[in-house]
Amino acid sequence: METLTRPEASRTGVPVRILALCVGLAAVAGCGPKAAAPTAGTPSSAPQGVKRFIFITNGDDPFWDACNAGLVEGARRFGLEERGLRAVMEKNNGTAQGQIEKLRQYGSQSDIAGVAISVIQADNAAIVEEMKNLAARGVKIITVDGDVNRDAFRDARPYYIGTDNIVGGRLLGRAARAILAARGRTSGGYVQFAGFTDNDNARARMNGFREAVGESYTEVDRMPDEMDLTRARDNVRTALVNHPGLAALVGIWAYNAPAIAEVMEERGARSTAEKMLTAVTFDAQAAALERMAEGKIDAMVVQNPFEMGVQTVRLLRAMHEADDATVAEMFPNRGQPDGDLLTTGLRLIVPDTDPLVKPEDIDIDGYEYLPLSRFREWLAQYGLSSS
Repeated sequence: METLTRPEASRTGVPVRILALCVGLAAVAGCGPKAAAPTAGTPSSAPQGVKRFIFITNGDDPFWDACNAGLVEGARRFGLEERGLRAVMEKNNGTAQGQIEKLRQYGSQSDIAGVAISVIQADNAAIVEEMKNLAARGVKIITVDGDVNRDAFRDARPYYIGTDNIVGGRLLGRAARAILAARGRTSGGYVQFAGFTDNDNARARMNGFREAVGESYTEVDRMPDEMDLTRARDNVRTALVNHPGLAALVGIWAYNAPAIAEVMEERGARSTAEKMLTAVTFDAQAAALERMAEGKIDAMVVQNPFEMGVQTVRLLRAMHEADDATVAEMFPNRGQPDGDLLTTGLRLIVPDTDPLVKPEDIDIDGYEYLPLSRFREWLAQYGLSSS
């Protein structure tokens, strides 16, 4: 895995590198279901002679709006139009079969030059087979945000772009441990919630969280919701009933954060100091940001989907044009362990008032510490209200 370096920072404040990264457009957020998004291009067939790069999401979520904005910026920055190329995003329906069918369709479309896919199920051999079929036809294939199972199917794609998800999970775990300690909870159980527990990014985040929160705290369940928002809320209700006395709830995909906050409010799970469940989550939906502002979410780990989009265009263009110098610049450790991975950074978002986790509590490299108001200012700067 690419080595991430600790940002220059006061150990009592916000890292100096934040502004530099903002200028560089290191973006926001996570994975999950429904919201409209601007498009980088029309998903239907391109005009005669124009080739397309297709980005297939795992589902539909504001996270992909930021990634799509990155595709648009990447198309501009790397001159796709003058090269007779376009980048377009196609939203999957939240199922493995949806991705399989899209990949099969692309095999009959001669204008497709490259495909980037956020793989919905890391162990799904049928998705891997269709990826390999496209590659055999000369279509360039990469994974972004969600990878295949690297132990079993690494040969299905040459490169992955996205978050170092196990580091993201560790970051959230360290934050949770600090928050729990500040509340006097030195032990207890927690439940992790995700769309699919066999998805590569979800599994890595959950494993990283379990490792970093420490053995004093016990993972009592991992609950998948298959990207069903009603089920996501019901899972939280079930967890609170089945596991009384929980110390923390952990949201792994973007929509899990508001689901956790809503059900905790409904059940009075943060109404008194004695009942104060800790809530830590991935990603930054607008509803989740509001819940943090209301004091109902304690910390968020936020990804960079904008930069994922930019780098997707950069890599697919270089692969399409056999620009090995650019590929080597992006992946300088090719041929070494995890030299096929390009990571796009993480942020830890905390409440503006009296956050229970401070930079000095985190012994993990390569993250940005941002209070909520500063993060919202960054979102507004680029016309985004959420991840």
